Amino acid sequence: MKRPLVLALAVCVPVIACDGFKEAMTAHVDVAARAGSQELSVTRLAELLGASKIPLRRDVVQTVADMWVNYQLLARAAAHNDSLNQAEVIDEAMWPAMTNTRIKKFYDIVAKSWASTDTAGNAAAYASGKLLAARHILFNAPPGESPAADSALRKAQSVRAQLTSANFADMATKYNQPQAAGPGGDLGVFPKEQMVAEFGNALAALKPGEISQPVRSQFGYHIIRRSTYDEVKDQFAAMNNQGAQRTGESLYVAKLNETAKVVVKPNAPAVVKAIAASPDAHRDDKTVIATSIMGDFTAARAAKWITAFPNPQQLRQQIQQAPDSAMPDFVKAVVRNDLLLRQADSAKITLDTNEVNEIRRAFVGMVANTWSGLNISPNRLADSAKTVAERERLAAARVNDYMERLLTKDEQFVPIQPTLESALHAKYDYKVNAAGVDRALERAQRIRAVADSTKAAQQPPSAVPLPGQPGAAPAAPVPAPDTTKKP
Repeated sequence: MKRPLVLALAVCVPVIACDGFKEAMTAHVDVAARAGSQELSVTRLAELLGASKIPLRRDVVQTVADMWVNYQLLARAAAHNDSLNQAEVIDEAMWPAMTNTRIKKFYDIVAKSWASTDTAGNAAAYASGKLLAARHILFNAPPGESPAADSALRKAQSVRAQLTSANFADMATKYNQPQAAGPGGDLGVFPKEQMVAEFGNALAALKPGEISQPVRSQFGYHIIRRSTYDEVKDQFAAMNNQGAQRTGESLYVAKLNETAKVVVKPNAPAVVKAIAASPDAHRDDKTVIATSIMGDFTAARAAKWITAFPNPQQLRQQIQQAPDSAMPDFVKAVVRNDLLLRQADSAKITLDTNEVNEIRRAFVGMVANTWSGLNISPNRLADSAKTVAERERLAAARVNDYMERLLTKDEQFVPIQPTLESALHAKYDYKVNAAGVDRALERAQRIRAVADSTKAAQQPPSAVPLPGQPGAAPAAPVPAPDTTKKP
């Protein structure tokens, strides 16, 4: 009798069919995250978490898995000596910085119409020190006296000897850290009280155009150049007439809102909160959450803007915790930014070569600093590993060791900036398995519970047992008060 065809096929290829089915059913269920060729198993993640001192919550475990991915992708880049310095990679990753700079340049042009035209009055106010303006070069130094502080001072003195008003901006670009100031060391216009006392006092003592000797503050050594009135007259006029500025800005934004004709979709609160939880997951999401004169505003566009705001991690947390009723106004504000960008495009606002190069240098410096913090700089890897495969293994091992020390609070945290994360995610393959993260959390909770129970059992007994504890003597009876009268 002929056997059914399905059964016959199963018998003919038992090994292939069974192995293939088993792989399909079990593949990757024990993997919490993957970064390139590296895998973080559920078991390993659970062990790291269980032995750590961090709270065991789902959001915390997700953050740890995301950190591991970013560190391992950076390790892979280091092993391949890939500093991510390709112009297209940097420009996409630094889209927030480039876009915000362009919008600010456009906004500054628009704001000129709100500034006071009383040039003589503004010049006199600037000369009186009502508001100050400066550029500076900062040489980081730890507090107190130390060889590092002495070295920073000597460097500052050496640079000061070379400075002139003509080369100050270029020298500031060369020596400043990326976050120390704006382009060319520019700090803009500000009240004296806004700066630490040492800086404010030294600046106020300078005449416009003068350059200070190195000035010590809690941040290190500053070399300060007080800006001339002609260099900052537009900014000064805007700040010196803040009432007119606020009124002009309010009218401009109101007109922009009216012009934009933004209509927020009912699905916006849920979609925006999902974006805040995982922007990468919505990188190509075409879900429409609002419409305006520019057309459809999609989830992908919102995800891009959310990562462009200052402190994006904090913003994402705030969005997830905010009531749904607050989301329509947030979406309108984001669409308004998009409209400003379009207006900047129409006005042909671009970045000059120096601005572009400065942003790119900041990104390259960020990569190098992060590599150094994790001890995976390409030159350090090359000292111990000759082939690419060997460097990959070494870099991955160093990241794993770092994560273990970090979670037990034996290592300093090395942040991965959102722009660097964006570049890594765009260039390299990675995956965080939500089911694997959940399983790791469950196992970590059991590991922690066992460890806590063992620790409690190993506590030595009290030298003086307290009443009610095992082994303690019964409490002595309290004698009744003597109520008899005495002579």
